[in-house]
Amino acid sequence: MARDGDINEPTSRFSDTDLRTDERSDVPPPPPQSSGAVRALLWVLGAAALAVVVLLGVQTTGILPEFRNPFSKEQTDRSQPALLESMQDLSRYVAAEGNFQVVVDLQNDRRNVPDWLLNQRTLFVGSGSVEAYVDFGTLTEGAIVQSADGKSVEVKLPAPQLAETNLDLDKSYVFAEERGLLNRVGDLIGGDPNRQQQVYRLAEDRITAAARDSGLAARAEENTRKMLVGLLASLGFEQVTVTYVAP
Repeated sequence: MARDGDINEPTSRFSDTDLRTDERSDVPPPPPQSSGAVRALLWVLGAAALAVVVLLGVQTTGILPEFRNPFSKEQTDRSQPALLESMQDLSRYVAAEGNFQVVVDLQNDRRNVPDWLLNQRTLFVGSGSVEAYVDFGTLTEGAIVQSADGKSVEVKLPAPQLAETNLDLDKSYVFAEERGLLNRVGDLIGGDPNRQQQVYRLAEDRITAAARDSGLAARAEENTRKMLVGLLASLGFEQVTVTYVAP
């Protein structure tokens, strides 16, 4: 039988340390937070990758419309349809063509004014072509004379002419350009939209002059003669004479 003194001393046998240890043993340890966050991040990345793969696959099949950049550059053509102003029949036989290239060095400045202040110099490389043709539309009734025996024929043609110079802007370009300070300021304010026209005209004039001195007209005469001789010989003429008359 226990004594009264022992009844009042049950807790005296346990120290404070033992009580704290028992209290801690009843609380479960906290779950590891770092591993859970990593798993969640991996799940999100996997879902995003799967969504991208699915979208790409659907787009490849053509079910969904193609994704376009909302800020992509767009070009709108509001030009009016072409208007036919005139139509004419041509009777020219183009017998030769010459291709030319010229270098135009044009400078516009002011006397007693330094070039750095007021100066405009353009170095332009122009490429163009000139056609040499014979106008059959001007032939008169007596232009073709046939012999009595039908074995020879004489053809009188107008002399070949040179067409207008065709400046090819796709092959022409400005090689270098110098402008003074005032010229640059003028370009910023308004500029001259016809500034290049003067250079174009000079290039065309020089190409035209070069075509006249190149023997292009003589080449057209010879080519036209060969064409007519071959054509009329196939019709049975043994002798074909082609002469040219100055316009």
